[in-house]
Amino acid sequence: MTQNAIEIRGLKKTYQGGKHEPEKHALKGIDLNIPAGSIFGLLGPNGAGKSTMINIMAGLVKKTEGSVQIWGFDQDENPRQSRAAIGVMPQELNLDPFFTPRGALEVQAGLYGVPKSQRRSDEILAMVGLSDKAEAYARTLSGGMRRRLLLGKALVHHPQILVLDEPTAGVDIELRQMLWTNIRKLNADRGMTIILTTHYLEEAEEMCDEIAIINHGELVAQDSTANLLGQIDAKCIVIEPSEPIKTLPQGVGIEVTQRDGGAIALTYRADQTTAEDVLRAVHEAGIAIRDVKTEQADLEDVFLELTRSN
Repeated sequence: MTQNAIEIRGLKKTYQGGKHEPEKHALKGIDLNIPAGSIFGLLGPNGAGKSTMINIMAGLVKKTEGSVQIWGFDQDENPRQSRAAIGVMPQELNLDPFFTPRGALEVQAGLYGVPKSQRRSDEILAMVGLSDKAEAYARTLSGGMRRRLLLGKALVHHPQILVLDEPTAGVDIELRQMLWTNIRKLNADRGMTIILTTHYLEEAEEMCDEIAIINHGELVAQDSTANLLGQIDAKCIVIEPSEPIKTLPQGVGIEVTQRDGGAIALTYRADQTTAEDVLRAVHEAGIAIRDVKTEQADLEDVFLELTRSN
């Protein structure tokens, strides 16, 4: 096993513009290490360059400049080995409607040169909950079942790295739980490196060991999830008053918002004021406190802060 599952240096991708259109710089010199054995979040707004990077890693899009190593294999020097080390579950439901799930897995395994003796089609179908649909045509499967089949196709060649591009977008709770159960198991039992893109920031916060945030084709942050959350020093005290509030608290460095049910949230930065000052402002506003609690920054706060400043 290598220390890093993926090493990217100076990665650039430029799309040529039309006759009256400028070039589009999708990636602007990305340097990125993804540790082996981790569950790694790749986050960014729409158009940030995430899908371009994933397609380059998978060998589907040709880079303009830079180097990419997949499981120790340089894409330019060892394209076959680097592709074999990575499996991708795409966001789009691109399945041949005339193949059965078992047939789709067998064909995919054949494309990767997996000998019949080493294929695990039935095992994979059982893992993704499609054993009873093994001989049904893909066109008869529900959207959730098709997404399960895409996960199965990404696993047929025993990759060391699994990339999941928005795997739970638009799926129901049951399918989401099934996906995460399988992904955690693959990571824990086989040491598989998981790379996840998602719009659900709470999902990334719960699942990922480490996160990289991309914006406008540039890497704006990469750190452990815990360290990223620690970057935001904004703290929040939520006050539930004993009676309706007549006057909102005021103070230097304190931002006050009202919530449903009559509670107020007081957000402040530790380098500007203290919790004692916040509570003093509450008392000076004549507010009697029935209950008080604190809230910590979440990944959404970090994401908004970093992409706003970039």
